[in-house]
Amino acid sequence: MEDAERQLQHHFVLVHGVCHGAWCWYKVAAILEFTGHRVTALDMAACGARPGRAEDVTSFEDYSRPLLDTVAALPPEEKVVLVGHSFGGQSLALAMERFPDKVDVAVFISAAMPAAGKPMTFVFEQDLTLAWAMVRPSRQFLNDAVMKGNVLTAERYGTVRRVYVVAEDDASWSAEFQRRMASWNPGTAVKALQEADHMPMFSKPRELAELLVEIAEEHS
Repeated sequence: MEDAERQLQHHFVLVHGVCHGAWCWYKVAAILEFTGHRVTALDMAACGARPGRAEDVTSFEDYSRPLLDTVAALPPEEKVVLVGHSFGGQSLALAMERFPDKVDVAVFISAAMPAAGKPMTFVFEQDLTLAWAMVRPSRQFLNDAVMKGNVLTAERYGTVRRVYVVAEDDASWSAEFQRRMASWNPGTAVKALQEADHMPMFSKPRELAELLVEIAEEHS
């Protein structure tokens, strides 16, 4: 009974990748909620069901504002499990830097994971093929002041516990590159999701949900 009550405490905040929205988490969110957890799936600015056009979002901070506002509004005693997919890892990093004390653990699912002391654009500079593949009707803010500046510090971003979930069959960026991103952040735990493509919330929703709960339990 004690373990069951403890699991009910977990609050997962889910952040989508480029060109997607909160809708992409519907399978994982349903599984987590069915098993008693609280889920907040967010639309970033001008994404999903949120009104607005991508070209009107003038900065990466504005793009990430839904996440930053959600974490800022948490009650003083509450911590969350931040979960980011693909480009959503960049927004996770900014939230971790701003609010390190509000995060139990940050989970990067086949996601961009920047390193403390380096610009967030460093991820894309290491894989130019990926950057070109991501040119779609959305923005990656590669020339944004926040993305190009050294805003991620070891004292804040670097203190948040983090886990990288490697999608082993990801064709967007290789499992090797995913592990390399994790290696830029000492202390990052790495977990593999077998037979998962770049969208594990669709290809392996139950396995991903179970892994998220496992990670939350390990770091709560």
